This record gives sequence, structure tokens and C-alpha cells, in this order.
Amino acid sequence: MGLVEGKSVVVTGAGRGIGRGHSMVLAEQGARVVVNDVDLSEAEGVVKEIESQGGKAIANGDDIGTRAGCEALVGQCISEFGRIDAAINNAGIVRDRSFLKMTDAEFDDVFRIHAKSTFWVSQAAAIAMRDQGDGGCIINTTSGAHMGNFGQTNYAAAKGAIASMTYTWALELARYGIRVNCIAPAGSTRMTATAKDADGNDIELPFWDPALNTPLVAYMISDEGNWVTGQVFATGMERLGVMRQPTFGKTLVREGGWDIESVRRFFKDGLGPELERFGLTKPPYAFYDGLSAPAKK
Repeated sequence: MGLVEGKSVVVTGAGRGIGRGHSMVLAEQGARVVVNDVDLSEAEGVVKEIESQGGKAIANGDDIGTRAGCEALVGQCISEFGRIDAAINNAGIVRDRSFLKMTDAEFDDVFRIHAKSTFWVSQAAAIAMRDQGDGGCIINTTSGAHMGNFGQTNYAAAKGAIASMTYTWALELARYGIRVNCIAPAGSTRMTATAKDADGNDIELPFWDPALNTPLVAYMISDEGNWVTGQVFATGMERLGVMRQPTFGKTLVREGGWDIESVRRFFKDGLGPELERFGLTKPPYAFYDGLSAPAKK
């Protein structure tokens, strides 16, 4: 008997990459999977693979970039399998462009497919889980890019929003027995082919099996994982880690509040050593001597 035997699960963006890995592994572990992809032929190919191995799955081609598509996806899971036990928000796109050149369309498309689809799928799934009355699980997908990554204002903003929504939903849905967690996965996909270094240059990454992200996902969906909620985990490759929750660090307190002169006097020595380098690669903080615009020519 598999770890998630009999559970009904929706996976978005599951025709390739990490979503495909989720679908295959969960089906192997006994789940009934709705394999969603806007490219329906890819979703159907995954379903055929699952069925050839004795698993149960159906393909779905609804556009999760719309509320109607997300609600139809959840509805199909319920109509086909009688219920929904878990929703995995995996779908994503990139439209990389440096900040000064990024267009509204590039920002909106990425934010819609990542953040808004996560909101729409999760809301529809959570309402159904609440009405079912016996809990459930939502798994979101963030990225280390939300710490800052060159050329990814849109992607970083969406992934940061997803992490923040995870914390909020975990608070709100606990009363219904619905757990909400998030993974920051690593795996070789079409999206990682766009990776750049801190200077914006293309880089070639080693191959990482996308399916290595799913074991923790399966555990969190299972009844054994019913104690885990409100967390963000690093998965994939050889790692399994927990991301620190956003929190305020060292705090200076001054009776009566802070005026300009006291900030000038105490800020650099008091909080300066606490400042962190930002971005995915974090050498020591680099701007103690100031950050200036380039000289005008």
C-alpha cells in the first residue's frame, strides 16, 4: 500500500519537469492524479505512462491562468474521483528581462501564472476540502529567486507572494484541518535553462532529476504528514531543508523614538554589521562604503 493510497490530487503544470515528477511518484504511491497542463497532449502522455505502470490518472488541459480554468480543474477532480485531497500548485513560466527593460505584459503574465493561479486553484480546492469536512493539503511552489535574482523582477515577486500566501493560508485554514506548505524545488526543466549568474550571464547547470522533489511532497500529503503546516522547504538534488521564516533581526530601541541625529549616530555601528548580502548568491555585504549611481558622461 502506497503512502498516499486512494488520495485524489491535482497537479498543475504537470506535463513536464517537476510537475510530471510529482504526478508519476504520487501515482506510484497510490494517489489518483489529475495531470494538468495547458499542452493537453503532454498531460495525456504522462497519464499514459502512469496507466502503463498500473496507476490511475486523468489529463486536464484547463488554462490555470484564469479563475474559470482553475475552478474547472478542481471540479474535474471532484467529478471524476469524488473528492479532492490535495492541490499541488506547480505551473510556471518565465519572461526574464532586466528591471529597466521589463514590460507590463512580461510582469503580468508571470505574476498571473504563478501567484494568481496559486490563489485560484487553492481557493477552489480549500472550499471543497472545507465542505468535505475531513481536511486536506495544499502544496505551493516558491523559489530561492524570491530572495532576489538577476533579470527576474516578475518571477521573484510572484514567488515571494506565494511564500507569503502560504503562511497566511496556514493560519486561516488550520481550523478546517487543511495544511498549507510550500517547496522551493530544484530540478532540470525548461525554466532552469534560462539560469543566469549574478552578472546576468548564461550558465549551464548540472542535471537534477525533477522527481527528487516529490518524496517530501508525498509525505506532506499523507496522513503521516498531518502535523506539518505553514512551512517552506528546499527540495530536490540531495538536499532537504527548511527555509527560515521571515523575521525581524536585531532591533535598536531608543526612548521617545528615533530622530534624524540619533539615526545618524547609532545606525551604522548598531545595525550595520547585521546587514545581509541579497540575492541567491550571498558573499559578505558589499555596500558599507555607499552605493552610488555611475558618473554621468
